[in-house]
Amino acid sequence: MKIYTGRGDEGQTDLRTMERVSKASERIEAYGSADEVNSLVGLARPTGYDDIDDDLGAIQNHLHIVQADFANPEPDEDDPAVTADHVEELEAMIDRYDEELDPLESFILPGGSSGGARLHHARSVCRRAERRAVALVGAEDGVNESAVVYLNRLSDALFTLARLLNQREGVPEESPTY
Repeated sequence: MKIYTGRGDEGQTDLRTMERVSKASERIEAYGSADEVNSLVGLARPTGYDDIDDDLGAIQNHLHIVQADFANPEPDEDDPAVTADHVEELEAMIDRYDEELDPLESFILPGGSSGGARLHHARSVCRRAERRAVALVGAEDGVNESAVVYLNRLSDALFTLARLLNQREGVPEESPTY
């Protein structure tokens, strides 16, 4: 199988339904942005901490489901779809790691250790992916809103993981000055 097909050379691509759409459509923007987040999470792995790496691996799999969900305008019940269970997994992870963290008392600057900075970068791209997903919901009917909620919660999880990694690495958080 060849990697290149040439089918997208004129700015069109296929959805799961084989419908051809512009590569600039809201649907493509939504799942393309989720793909960017997935790549950045992959860049942050491995962190050197098995618990964090396991959770980042699960997040990458969830993001693949988000992408599949957004790429399918007419899903069947057997098709991959984000559910409330995916969101609850993130919330449980955030709560578990938050217990290890010092309380957040002010805004912090993104950065810190190399891994922490990578996770902050993934978080900021995740916020963009969420904005693209919200635009998709506004443009088309039938979009799985659980996937939008997942991206919202994922940015919180990535923020928490960045803070945790920085704390474990002994890198202090910095607050902005005004």
